[in-house]
Amino acid sequence: MRIVHGEGVKGLYHGLTAGFMRALTYGTSRIALYEEMKESAKKSNQTLSTPILGIMAASSGFIGAIFGTPADIANVRMQNDASFPPQQRRNYRNVLDAWAQMKRTEGWRSFRQGLWPNCFRSGIMTASQLASYDSFKRLIQKVCDTDEEKPLIHFSASLLASLVATSISSPMDVIRTQLMSSSKNTSVLEIIRTLMHTEGPKWVFRGWTPSFVRLGPQTIATLVLLEQHKKIYRTLKS
Repeated sequence: MRIVHGEGVKGLYHGLTAGFMRALTYGTSRIALYEEMKESAKKSNQTLSTPILGIMAASSGFIGAIFGTPADIANVRMQNDASFPPQQRRNYRNVLDAWAQMKRTEGWRSFRQGLWPNCFRSGIMTASQLASYDSFKRLIQKVCDTDEEKPLIHFSASLLASLVATSISSPMDVIRTQLMSSSKNTSVLEIIRTLMHTEGPKWVFRGWTPSFVRLGPQTIATLVLLEQHKKIYRTLKS
């Protein structure tokens, strides 16, 4: 309501182009890598236990973040721009304009700002999202005594996975946002020290609700549609 009152409806869509670019680079690569790893393991007759799924998902998320970090930086900066005084705003028009200004004013180093924390965050989040989804799906199928791939099972498993992913990734999201929104060089330990000094331990779950509002529907839509896509693909392939 504050955003709409102060900036109009368009304020809700700051960073839209950067969000699309992030989904195109990070989102697709991590899911594709995870599915390929699972298929390779199945062909090798390897048991896909929860720890193995977690390692696969974490690896794919880590690698995917390498491709998605430049778009992620632009996204964070565009979304946070309105919180700065008018004279300090960057006023990026879109993701390409953001990249051009970043290169011109800060150099190539700005494209990897917060890269490694973002990679670790993405690895942990992907593991808690994709691996927990597969584990929850198998658990629900076992409880329901069925091997069928029903949309209701996909929906329930993805909802539970989104709760796990939001809770685990929330503290790292706070740190990532602080790193990427700043134009200065700073470390993760400095940010944690500052947050503990100014807010205390409660900073760990700062923004959990809006994170779930974003990640919950995204996780459900992504995984349910992915299952339907795989079903159609298997039907066409056979």
